Amino acid sequence: MCKSGSNGEWWRLPRADALGYYLTAPLGPEIRWLAAPKGRWIIPQSASPGNELLMTPPLFSSPDPELARAAFAQKPRGIVDKVLTVAEAVRRFVQDGDYFASGGFGTNRIPTAVLHEILRQGKQGLGFAGHTTTHDFQILCAGNLTGRGQLLAKVDVSYIVGLEARGLSPHARRVVESGAVETLEWSNYTLALRFAAAAMGVPFLPARSLLGTDTLTHSAAKVIDCPFTGRKLVAVPALYPDVAAIHVHEADRYGNCRFTGTSVADIDLARAAKRVIITCERLVPHDAMRRDPHLTTIPFLCVDAVCEVPFGSYPGNMPGEYFSDEDHLRLWLEVERDPAAFRQFLDDHIYGVREFTEYLDLCGGLRRLQHLRQRELLLHLGR
Repeated sequence: MCKSGSNGEWWRLPRADALGYYLTAPLGPEIRWLAAPKGRWIIPQSASPGNELLMTPPLFSSPDPELARAAFAQKPRGIVDKVLTVAEAVRRFVQDGDYFASGGFGTNRIPTAVLHEILRQGKQGLGFAGHTTTHDFQILCAGNLTGRGQLLAKVDVSYIVGLEARGLSPHARRVVESGAVETLEWSNYTLALRFAAAAMGVPFLPARSLLGTDTLTHSAAKVIDCPFTGRKLVAVPALYPDVAAIHVHEADRYGNCRFTGTSVADIDLARAAKRVIITCERLVPHDAMRRDPHLTTIPFLCVDAVCEVPFGSYPGNMPGEYFSDEDHLRLWLEVERDPAAFRQFLDDHIYGVREFTEYLDLCGGLRRLQHLRQRELLLHLGR
């Protein structure tokens, strides 16, 4: 039910699915979503001014765990070989219009090879979870406003455009400011909480976070009354991505994975996503996983594809393996200032190469990667 803004009349709004509400007659075909003050959304009820319905914005993906369970039921549970090339994995598991999430945090442990391949294959109309996504969001934005369609269509935002202390991405900023990409806003915590809710198989989790903030008014979260205390809480909806890509240190060919360093939300993300592509620094024997099962952070039953990609987080950091290539990240930021130069950069470094190893060669090859490994382990200081 939703109250009209003019005459106090109530209109019944049937829920067609979990993504939002669809209005019935007599509101007419002219109905559309519009931004409104205080983050509420206006749906014009008629041509007469002041006669609108106020609602919260619709989610970009359904939080319904029963719909997600139907997708999870199709995943194979057997011990089967899942090793694929990155190109094969993206072609098979990333479809136009999918909601996509990338693992890692900032420039740490990001699945760069998968992001490049999504660009090369020209995927279109993706939704995206912008959970402290720095270079990964920057890469995907290269599929917008560069003459190759619109890769990104919808983004749940907690941190995008910025590359932390390195500055803002000029092209990512152009993409967001163009207005062509729909956005909803969340805090880092609440976007992680959405993955946690999905991993638990519940439609939402309660939180105090966002209360009293403008972020709440630009999100699709809802304020509820606690059934035990009567106090106000925020219902943070579950987020079930269609597909996620996560980079790890080691995996076996069946999909058992382990990584070190900060996990951030990746353990929940692997259980929330309907399809999961793993890239790994090293493919290890299954026996190695069996010897130390307590070190497995993502089990095989969550995983759909395993791709061995040494230095697969480059130019990002991989904890204990190699440092981020700050010079190359700076080059991305600089070349983006000129749209024509940026298009040429993309042609040279992504569209003009067949696979990620060729990109690494263009960026300095083994010598550069060894230098970054020395920096990560502080060997360049003689320690």
